Amino acid sequence: MTYTTKLICIVLLFVGNFALAKNDAQHSEAPKKDKKTEIKEYIEHHLQDSHDFSLFSSTDENGEVHHYGFPLPVILWDNGIKVFSSSKFHHGEELAEVDGNYYKLHHSKIYKTDASGTLNYDDSHGEHPTNVRPLDFSITKSVVMMLVTGLLLVWLFSSLARSYAKNGSVPKGIGRFFEPIVLYIRDDIAIANIGEKKYKKYMPFLLTVFFFIWFLNMFGLTPLGVNVTGNIAVTTALAVLVFLLTNFTGTKDYWKHIFDPLGDGMPWYGKMIIYIILVPIEILGLFIKPFALLIRLYANMTAGHVVLMSLIGLIFIFKSWVGGPLSFGLSFAISMIELLVALLQAYIFTMLAALYFGFASEEHDHDDEAELAHL
Repeated sequence: MTYTTKLICIVLLFVGNFALAKNDAQHSEAPKKDKKTEIKEYIEHHLQDSHDFSLFSSTDENGEVHHYGFPLPVILWDNGIKVFSSSKFHHGEELAEVDGNYYKLHHSKIYKTDASGTLNYDDSHGEHPTNVRPLDFSITKSVVMMLVTGLLLVWLFSSLARSYAKNGSVPKGIGRFFEPIVLYIRDDIAIANIGEKKYKKYMPFLLTVFFFIWFLNMFGLTPLGVNVTGNIAVTTALAVLVFLLTNFTGTKDYWKHIFDPLGDGMPWYGKMIIYIILVPIEILGLFIKPFALLIRLYANMTAGHVVLMSLIGLIFIFKSWVGGPLSFGLSFAISMIELLVALLQAYIFTMLAALYFGFASEEHDHDDEAELAHL
């Protein structure tokens, strides 16, 4: 099977899942909605995390909806730990009763209710429930995929390491594909931005974050409905790691550049006015850099999923021999572009992280500077 054929199969599976979801909505007891509303709700559902892993669903002749997948463990802290299966929610259609407490799943969030399952909404928009939300430590769909990706990376690179040791540092099999990527990250990202003296201590993180983001992005292009890197909590966690590594490994020259950017060449009273403006900007930059990291990855991956699912939704709006194939062709083209974006976003995140690490590890030869100043 060629790579193009695989892409076509992926798009067809997306269309199939979209059609099944639309069929379920038409057979439900809820009031019938127009196609645009159904498509919008389906896209929002695809972008959200969930407490179960639903692969697809179907509707039988009696109008009963059957979901195919598997539940995940729900872990709540509500005056103690509450652990139960997400199957109790029945995909958000039923209340979960645990130790006399009732919980309701609403838009992928768990709220505490009474036995009737009533949700109280705010007065401003009537969209956000004001019910108590217990602390949620559940194993969601995104968590499962991160664990799967982590185990995949451990297995893959452990196998590659054993293969290198067995064959005298000569890559074999799939190692021939990954070795140029690893060397590129080392030579053109780590060494180029950090320097040969200090790049080695950052290499494990740079390699891990690159392949972790790349693999998660690729999983997001499958019909499994996984959108991990489109979850702002995940991208925030990655950006926080970069922030902590940058600032906890920063040299004294790095911190001096932030709090004393003009150096010793100007009297303190001459620098005071400049520092009132310059130093706060430098301090603000400490937080702007990781914020830019998390927003860039989150926005690009979310936008790609929204565009792809919207184009697939147009097939059900047009319902014609012209609009349908046109929408499918555009969906296929966007899928190919998303393959490049999945790799590109992993590269950009790793490159910027290495650039920040390079700033943090900078050192100046003060003896040479003093000698030049003397001359």
